[in-house]
Formats: sequence, structure tokens, C-alpha cells
Amino acid sequence: MMYFNEMYDGDGVRPAYRALDGWMRDMPEELRTLKQSEAEALFRRIGITFAVYGEGGDPDRLIPFDMFPRVFTDTEWRRLERGIIQRARALNAFLCDVYGRAEIIKAGIVPAHLVYCNEAYEHAVVGFRPPKDVYSHIVGIDLVRTGPDEFFVLEDNCRTPSGVSYMLENREIMMRMFPHLFQENRIAPVESYPRQLNRTLASVAPEKCTGEPNVVILTPGHFNSAYYEHSFLADMMGVELVEGQDLFVEGDFVWMKTTEGPRKVDVIYRRIDDAYIDPLCFRPDSMLGIPGLMNVYRSGGVTICSAPGAGVADDKAIYTFVPEMVRFYLGEEPLLNNVPTWQCAKPDDLKYVLSHLAELVVKEVHGSGGYGMLVGPKASESQIAAFRAKIEARPHNYIAQPTLALSTCPTFVEEGVAPRHVDLRPYCLVGEDIVLVPGGLTRVALVDGSLVVNSSQGGGVKDTWVLAE
Repeated sequence: MMYFNEMYDGDGVRPAYRALDGWMRDMPEELRTLKQSEAEALFRRIGITFAVYGEGGDPDRLIPFDMFPRVFTDTEWRRLERGIIQRARALNAFLCDVYGRAEIIKAGIVPAHLVYCNEAYEHAVVGFRPPKDVYSHIVGIDLVRTGPDEFFVLEDNCRTPSGVSYMLENREIMMRMFPHLFQENRIAPVESYPRQLNRTLASVAPEKCTGEPNVVILTPGHFNSAYYEHSFLADMMGVELVEGQDLFVEGDFVWMKTTEGPRKVDVIYRRIDDAYIDPLCFRPDSMLGIPGLMNVYRSGGVTICSAPGAGVADDKAIYTFVPEMVRFYLGEEPLLNNVPTWQCAKPDDLKYVLSHLAELVVKEVHGSGGYGMLVGPKASESQIAAFRAKIEARPHNYIAQPTLALSTCPTFVEEGVAPRHVDLRPYCLVGEDIVLVPGGLTRVALVDGSLVVNSSQGGGVKDTWVLAE
């Protein structure tokens, strides 16, 4: 299979990477090794880790960082930006609709059972319209590239997409180690993200909020795999990082315990799953949430970001209908294409998938992090046979996609520089306005030939540049 190399084409170095060609060639191996060690030391000193449980040993892992940046031209980025914003608008319109009049279901476009039988559909918010009609306030759109002008959306993340701290820290570390690259190139900045996030959250304050909104980040605690990111964002935004035990409901509002007495909370950026945010409404055994939170939320006393129930738009079966959502709600043609997808719940699709497992990527509809999936071309016969049994037992739980020829980007490896497959997660902030910082999280599959970029599966990260005009 031929793969698009983002740095080179038939004419040599592509324009976006010309400034890096000499930098790469002129860097001695000893300096590269020294800089790589310096980057790892910075990550370790700052505490940039992610947690992997259930594999033994220290669960806190240092995420591999590759020093070779990924580069987009301003023209490429503007095209992606328009498509991402369009998609975020359509997804939020869909969420408002399926918790309201459900016009897209009545029109026969999205099957009712995919929504109402979805485990992420929350009946507790049916009929509720959140401030500014926004359900998903931070939309992470995972993109892959297969050619100079070919981009595909791999999946949508509408609940609590993680990884933005790596986007910011990757840039900070690159600027520390190679300041001359930023002096010699016009690279669009990303450091405004925490400020823009704070502004977005404040813009969806509830109707009962008076004065400056008090925003907090709700974390399940330091055992969570993304806890570093929770604390990092709280520091960068200048807001309080709280756990459920730090908040309580009294009257029509949510309050935060402080040494100076209770302080009203207006907006909660929650990094806790729906099931755990309120034991009176969802799981009664939850020790992470705030009893009575949902009553305050539904009465307009607090805003929860992203809104409970937003996860129904993350479902990989729902994903197949997003282009139709764009047409239905916005009256526009989609600017970004989906990856062709077979739904195993459909008999004809199931038959095709089962007969082509060795060629396809099969995913759980609620899966994430690279878990619960089969990469057919890289799987053994026994792995394919085991996955076949899983699909046959629960076909509605799986979708399948062709094995895309993911683009490659130069990556520093032991033997020097080699192409490795990459994807991209930009972060779209949705509130009174919709904004993106020019960049995102580029994840890289460090294993030669691997298409799995998730950090939990051995992937690394890169700084992502957008060249300013």
C-alpha cells in the first residue's frame, strides 16, 4: 500500500516543510540524542504523564514525544477549520434535536433505536435546552490524511476529549529547545487555548448567573488517567480544580467549599462520566459526584460542560449519519468526509465484514483509546477468529472501516529519521461563538508500520504547526 508522505512528493520537499529540511539534515546524531533526552527530562520534571491501569508496574507513563513537528500551511488549515466548525454545529444541532422534537428521527434519517437504545442517551435531560443550545462545548474531531487534499474524519469526541495539555506542552518544549525555528518561521500560536476555553465556558453561564461566572473543573481525582490535564488546565485558566466532595447543593445553586465560606459555582467543566456526576439521578453508588446536581442543572442554576447526554453523538454508529446531519440541520454539503463505514447491525454489512475481516479495521461502537478494535491486516489468524466470534455474538456492537493509507510524517527514530503514521485531533470550542486555535494534537504511531496512534497503545505525540500567512 502506498502512503502519502507529508514532507516529500515527486518534486522533492513539499513547501510546508522546506524550512525543516535543512534543520533535519544539519542536526548531528549526538545533538538529536541530547535533545531527545532533554525533552524527556522536561516532560518528567513537569509531570506530563498519562495513566495505564491493569498492566502492572507503575501506572503513570511518560508519553513519547517526537521532536519533528508536523506542519500545515495556512490554506490547508483554513479548509480544515471550516469543516470542523461545520461539523461541530451539526453535532450540537443533532443533540438538541434528539433531546427535543427529534425531527431527524421523524424524517427517517437516523433510526430511532440508535438513539433511544444508546447507553449514552440520558433520559434525564429530555426536553431540556442548555444555555445557547450547546450540548458539546469542546468537540475533538479525529482526522486522518491520505493525500495532499484528502482528509477524513475518523471519529467525533463530544463528551470530554482529552489531550489538549499535550498540544500546549509540546509547543512549549519545542520553543524551549529550538527557539531559532520559531524566530525563522511564522508559526501560529496555540497558547491562547486556556483563555479561549475560559471565555467559552463563561459564555454559557446559566440564566440565574449574576455577575462574573465562577467556572470550576470537576475531576474524579488523581487516579484518573487524565488527571495531569485536569490540573494543568485549571492552572492555565486560573480556575479551581475540584472533586465532588468539594461541592454541594443548597437551594437552587451549587456551592464550593472554601476557607472563607461557601462560594456559588456557575459553570462546571466536568471531566467525569455522566453515570457518576449525581448519585441521586444516575449511579447511586457514585462517590465522585454531587447529590442533587441535576436538579440545579435542569432549573437553570448551573451549567455542566459538556452537557449530560452529549455522548450519544460519540457513538460510532451515529457517526455514519453526521454528513446527513450537516445537510438536514444546516442545509449545506459536508466539507469533511467520513471514512466509509459498515454497520454490523445491518445483515448485508455484517456479511461483508465477516468475509473481509483480514482487510478491515473493526471497532466497538463505544470503544476508545485504541481498545476493543481489530486491525485486520496486522492481526493473526487466531486474533481474527476470536474477533469474528465477538462480532457474531453482538453484531450491533461493532462497525468496520477500510484500512486507510494514513499519511506519514518524518519522525526521529533510533536509526535516524523515518516516516511514521499520524492522525490529528483539533479542539473546537463551542459557546456563544465557535473557535479553534490553529493546531491540535498530532499523535504518531512510533512502531514501524503500525496504524494505531493511541498513547495507551504505544503511540507518541508531536508539535503541530500551522504556518501563518
